[in-house]
Amino acid sequence: MAPADKDRNEALPSDANADGHEENAGLKRGLTARHIRFMALGSAIGTGLFMGSSESIQAAGPAVLLAYIIGGAAVFMVMRALGELVVRHPVSGSFGQYASRYIHPFAGFLVGWTFAFEMVLVAVFDATAIGVYMGFWFPGVPRWIWVLAVVFFIAAINMIGVKVFGELEFWFALIKIVAIIALIAAGVAIIIFGFGIADHDQMGPQALFDHGGFFPNGFWGLLSSFTIVMFAFGGIEIIGVTAGEAQNPKQVLPAAINSVPVRILLFYVLTLGVIMCILPWNQITSEISPFVAIFDSVGFSAAAAILQVVLITAALSAINADIFGAGRMLHGLAEQGQAPRSFARTSPGGVPVMTVVTMIVALLAGVVLNYLYPDQALFLLGALATFATVLVWLIILASHIRMKKAIAEEARLPSEFPMPLWPVGSWITVAFIVFVVVMVGIVPDSRPALWVGLLWVVALWLCYFAFVRGQGRRPYELIDRTEPMGSGRN
Repeated sequence: MAPADKDRNEALPSDANADGHEENAGLKRGLTARHIRFMALGSAIGTGLFMGSSESIQAAGPAVLLAYIIGGAAVFMVMRALGELVVRHPVSGSFGQYASRYIHPFAGFLVGWTFAFEMVLVAVFDATAIGVYMGFWFPGVPRWIWVLAVVFFIAAINMIGVKVFGELEFWFALIKIVAIIALIAAGVAIIIFGFGIADHDQMGPQALFDHGGFFPNGFWGLLSSFTIVMFAFGGIEIIGVTAGEAQNPKQVLPAAINSVPVRILLFYVLTLGVIMCILPWNQITSEISPFVAIFDSVGFSAAAAILQVVLITAALSAINADIFGAGRMLHGLAEQGQAPRSFARTSPGGVPVMTVVTMIVALLAGVVLNYLYPDQALFLLGALATFATVLVWLIILASHIRMKKAIAEEARLPSEFPMPLWPVGSWITVAFIVFVVVMVGIVPDSRPALWVGLLWVVALWLCYFAFVRGQGRRPYELIDRTEPMGSGRN
């Protein structure tokens, strides 16, 4: 993986690797830094913040803010590990191809299919949620009609060129980000000025300590909240999947990786902090969104209608990004011989049509399953999505550690975007994520996620040996596009 490869023009999407196969075959580099940042924000900030954050607050109380800060730091390290891999090998198969090259072909198969399935699961939840949200205005219309409309709308968006797709995703994500910023600003104004609201004297930072203290459920409450908190960041790794379609990836991707985790962390910490400064944490329940609860508590009942628009936009944004990420991952799996070859074919506009069609069909099947067996489907799919997030992060870290070993052994050029605090930071992050997996098994409510996840790994292992042949059983060859420091090239 030779330094000689550095002389290739890294912006070309169809460079052949050592086996004669093509990287990013047929894909177009149409995503700018703005598109990629907002796509990652769109995937990671969805109904988890607007609806699901109440569960983490119930588990830890105000101490959940510490959980988000610690978890956010760990996710930042995962993303920096992915960033070093991506800058050296900017391919659409991303961590699926990295795992195949640096760990084992089965690791690439496992993480690629797990990530694709995880994205579909999350999209199923969001599509179902949109049907519920639309019932706010049209209670007489069956939910499945709205869900079907959403699926076809998302399919149409994903079938157009990647540049137009990125632009639409930018505006989707922008709406919910503006809503979050507006909430933070309004909350701070209420805390400072009061506006004649009852119990204003009880609002403010002191409210974080007035109802059982900062750790109302003890240190155990903080630890158990990690099983919920960590998965709020799930989907941020989609940044890596955009590598094959990013314009000038060596500049665009590091900028996104450095900024996006910090922004997501700030959104979660500031938003939940403001909410708990106004509304006591023990009055926040899972029956109503914290966003609605905060405005209801101060007498602004119109917030419910405004929130519905934001929730629908947030869900559309998340589904859009998730289907994109899953489709590109399947495209990469096809390139490495671990998915049907038809998944690698693209339209003249650079869209991997078969992967998008497959994702839409899977989304429809998931929605139907959810409709027919709501309790069982939600339980099993939710448990698997929980496990998948942690598994993907662990394999990214393991791939990075093995890559660093290969760099040293093969005397390759130094990385252009090295992970900070190497190697201590990597191993601490691995230990923390393993701790989260252990907590998933200890906490009764999340324990089934561990068992369902292990069954999923066994199922994929059987599929690997039953269906994968030839090229798919060999480590995927990647071109090392690292350039000498100070070369001045992009």
